[in-house]
Amino acid sequence: MNKLIIAVVMLMTVAVAAAAPQSYPSESSAKPSYDDAPMPYSFDWNVKDDESKNDYGHKETSDGKVVTGSYRVVLPDGRTQIVSYKADENGYVADIKYESEAKYPEPEYKPSPKY
Repeated sequence: MNKLIIAVVMLMTVAVAAAAPQSYPSESSAKPSYDDAPMPYSFDWNVKDDESKNDYGHKETSDGKVVTGSYRVVLPDGRTQIVSYKADENGYVADIKYESEAKYPEPEYKPSPKY
């Protein structure tokens, strides 16, 4: 009986040793490799809905080193804000312009109810 127990313990030890990883991946093989090189691209989109008075869009291009673009949006005061920008190794530079005049409607006077 003792020989059987010793044999079972030895077989379990061999099984555990065989199941254990024999080596660990090196640090370089553990990290996935990605090509992070910038690529040229271009996009342009617009939304214009007369009913809701939504009118906005964005246009951008890149040669892989310099990104240039602009976007526009109608502000709540009725003006259109236009942002033109350039981003390169020196940073991000934006030029902001506004079209039309701001309009602030007169609030309606409503007397408070009498109690």
